[in-house]
Amino acid sequence: MEKNIFEWILFLLQKYGVYFWKGTVITLETSILGTLFGFLLGFLLGIIQSTPVHPEDGRFKRIYYKVIKTISSIFIHIFRGTPMMVQAMVIYYGLKQYGVDISSFSAAVLVILLNTGAYMAETVRGGIISIDNGQFEGGKALGMSHFTIMFSVVLPQAFRNIIPEMGNLFITNLKMTSVLNVIGIAELYFATKTAANTYYRYFEAFLITGAIYFVLCAIFTKLLTLLERKLEDKKDYELATEYLTD
Repeated sequence: MEKNIFEWILFLLQKYGVYFWKGTVITLETSILGTLFGFLLGFLLGIIQSTPVHPEDGRFKRIYYKVIKTISSIFIHIFRGTPMMVQAMVIYYGLKQYGVDISSFSAAVLVILLNTGAYMAETVRGGIISIDNGQFEGGKALGMSHFTIMFSVVLPQAFRNIIPEMGNLFITNLKMTSVLNVIGIAELYFATKTAANTYYRYFEAFLITGAIYFVLCAIFTKLLTLLERKLEDKKDYELATEYLTD
């Protein structure tokens, strides 16, 4: 008797449940590690891109900033302008071709890291620009350096503004790990193909995978929403009367 769709789903879960589980774990590991380190790279690049260069600065300083800004701009354009799958192939197989032995897991994390850094750089730059210029002027009036103002005054405010985009980027990375099966990493999509190809039940196998991705995205979306609410400005400020003079 031919199994119906629900019986096939249960059968595949019983037969290949371990594969689905291991694939899910690897998907989470690569996306979380790559995204977290990518955020750090993105913040660094965003700060570099938004650092002003003044005519009164020394010649060496102007040249130095121009060089690192040019390098970071080229990096951003390359990784924003090429598909992640192509980047994975170039990094994994290209490095091996020149004697650099890198595991598929490390290559996957590196690809996500570099991609995230490129996209995050523009997000951070936009977040910094969104902060009122008076914040910089106030810091300078207090004798603070540009980077002190950036890390102590501007970035904490910009961080709240870019949390939604950071969440979107992580969710995108979580789903985009599926293209990294081209370098042999046994993530969720790769594990699903193993189950689907054995019994030629592609619909049921990928239905299971779709449900797993949906649940993961829903969970992280909720967590990121809670974080965003936690960092929102308070609405119940009280007047600090102890500092008032008669």
